[in-house]
Amino acid sequence: MDKAKAKNFIKFTIVWIACNLSIPFWMVGHVHLSLNIYEDIIEVLSSFGMNIIVAVGFWLNWKDESDRENKRD
Repeated sequence: MDKAKAKNFIKFTIVWIACNLSIPFWMVGHVHLSLNIYEDIIEVLSSFGMNIIVAVGFWLNWKDESDRENKRD
């Protein structure tokens, strides 16, 4: 696999995670936040990491959609 294909695959994976798992991440996260106090650094870093992945995926998806829209014009 060359670098361009690997980059596209990683980008696709991040967008896929953001599109398909954002609601479960946030729903589980909010329920978990309401039931637990974050004392464990692993829980804090995991939550932060999942939200970062979703945010990056949303941004990449928006960027792709806006590029596609600009090509149509």
